[in-house]
Amino acid sequence: MNQKGPRPQPVRRCVGCGERRAKKELIRVVRTPEGDIILDRTGRANGRGAYICPSPDCLTKAARNRGLERSLGVGIPEAVTEELRKELM
Repeated sequence: MNQKGPRPQPVRRCVGCGERRAKKELIRVVRTPEGDIILDRTGRANGRGAYICPSPDCLTKAARNRGLERSLGVGIPEAVTEELRKELM
């Protein structure tokens, strides 16, 4: 009688505050293979991903310390930053 417990939830680190949280609690930003920067609401899009807390403070910190840019390896367009701000409101 082998009883298995619940599966552990994946944990990711926010690029703004550095706090570790469950993957489902964070917003994923993806650099696609074509080089576009998109918000991935499903968490399954192909490409290089970075995670950020759904908090305006974390977005401000990520912009200040260039966390998203460092994680994705490219500059972040202002349109993506604005879309994230709208998502967090």
